[in-house]
Amino acid sequence: MTATPAGMTYADYLKLDQLLSAQQPLSDLHDEMLFIVIHQTKELWMKELLHELRLAISLVEADRFAEAFKAMSRISRIQAVMTLSWDVLSTLTPVDYLKFRDVLGTSSGFQSEQFREIEFRLGLKEPNFVNHYDEGSRERAALEAALNAPSLREASQAALERAGFDLGDRSVEALARAWLEVYRDAERWFQLYELAEELVDIDDALAAWRHKHVLTVERIIGNKQGTGGSAGAPYLRKTLEKRVFPELWALRTDL
Repeated sequence: MTATPAGMTYADYLKLDQLLSAQQPLSDLHDEMLFIVIHQTKELWMKELLHELRLAISLVEADRFAEAFKAMSRISRIQAVMTLSWDVLSTLTPVDYLKFRDVLGTSSGFQSEQFREIEFRLGLKEPNFVNHYDEGSRERAALEAALNAPSLREASQAALERAGFDLGDRSVEALARAWLEVYRDAERWFQLYELAEELVDIDDALAAWRHKHVLTVERIIGNKQGTGGSAGAPYLRKTLEKRVFPELWALRTDL
C-alpha cells in the first residue's frame, strides 16, 4: 500500500468536485433536484450492496460463516436505509412531480442494471432481463457475469450439501426439508441456522423495499404508466410475492 499523498484533502479523497457536479436538473423546478439526488444515492448504495454481496458469497463458499454474517448484516442495513429513502421521495407530491416528469424522457428505474444484478447475485435469476441491454454494453456484460456466477442462494445450497444434506432435485420442497432439519436441530447446525436467518433478513428487507416502492409510486402517480414505457405500479405489485429464499419461508409452517 502506498503512502497517502501529502496534502490530500477531504474533497480530494471523496472526489467531491465530480460527485457534487453530477446533479444536473433539466428543468428550473425546485423538486427535480430531490428526484435526482434520491436516485443517485440509491445507485451508490446499490454499488456498496453489490460490493458486500460478492464478498458474502465468496465467504459462504469457503465456509467462513462468521465473516459472511458480518457482510450479510451490512447488506440488510443498507437495504433498510434504501427503503427509508422512499419516505423522503414521497414528500414529492403528484402536482410537483408532474411539472417536470416530461424531462425524464424514456429513462426509468426499470433500467437500473445494478438492481437487476443484485437480484441475480441474490438468486433471482431471470435471464430475459439481460436482453434489455445492448449487445456489448457494460450493463449487459455485468448482468451476464452475474447470471453465470454462483448466487448467494446457490452458495447457501452448496454449504448445505457440504454439511451432508441431500437436496434432491433442489426444488423448493426439497430445500425446505433440508433446512427444516437444520432448524429442528439448531444447536448442532448452529452456523447453518444462523446463515438461514441472515438470508431471511435480506429477503425480508427486499420485500419491504418492494412494498414501499409500490406505495410511493401509487402515492405520486397512481396507476399511470411509468416513464420509459414501464407498467408502473401494476407491474410493481406483481413483484411483491417474490422471494429469493422461498424454502426458508415455507419451512416455518412445519416447525
